Amino acid sequence: MSDRGTLEKLSIRAFTQADYSGSSIGEFVAYVNPNEITFSYEMEYDSSQGSGTTNSRMEFKKVKPGDLTLNFFIDGTGANGKKAEVQDVFEQFQTVTGYNGDIHRPNYLMIVWGKLPVRRCILKNASIAYKMFRPDGSPLRATITATFTDNSDDTSRVAEAQDQSPDLTHMRMLKAGQSLPELCQEIYGDPSYYLEVAKANDIDDFRNPVAGSRIFFPPLEK
Repeated sequence: MSDRGTLEKLSIRAFTQADYSGSSIGEFVAYVNPNEITFSYEMEYDSSQGSGTTNSRMEFKKVKPGDLTLNFFIDGTGANGKKAEVQDVFEQFQTVTGYNGDIHRPNYLMIVWGKLPVRRCILKNASIAYKMFRPDGSPLRATITATFTDNSDDTSRVAEAQDQSPDLTHMRMLKAGQSLPELCQEIYGDPSYYLEVAKANDIDDFRNPVAGSRIFFPPLEK
């Protein structure tokens, strides 16, 4: 929930560029927000030991990319007041997160939800479990289980060590009275980037942005 009490849905944005530059080419918005998020990470050590020894000294090598696991529930019965076509939702999920023939690989993804840190990642694996069916065999309920792996280039990893770095992607909920130049000053330290931010968000009237809109602030070009 935002400060205004507006329900924010978890969204997954797709990009074709490894540096996440330009506008997203698609977005998947969760039908129902997940009630659990699992994040796992692994340290890698060199456990080599000398001949005749009984123990080894664990020399740290690196932190492997972390995994984020989410469950997406889809309800086609309309029991919660919003009816969805289960297969259509799943196909949209596949289109956004899966293989893109234009770039000959899966899309680069960005997961955004409320005040949680924006995650740059790629899809590692996904499965769908169908729970209920119509008489004709079409699914009525399903759960998508998906695991995403962190995808950060060297520049992003260095920037992550610096709080509020302009080299990182940011999301902001636009409050009443706020302007794009004002937010650009806050994030980039320079209000003149407002035109680039407006373009990245497909905002035509940047002088009068709509309060409550979620604004995507891309990393600065070097």
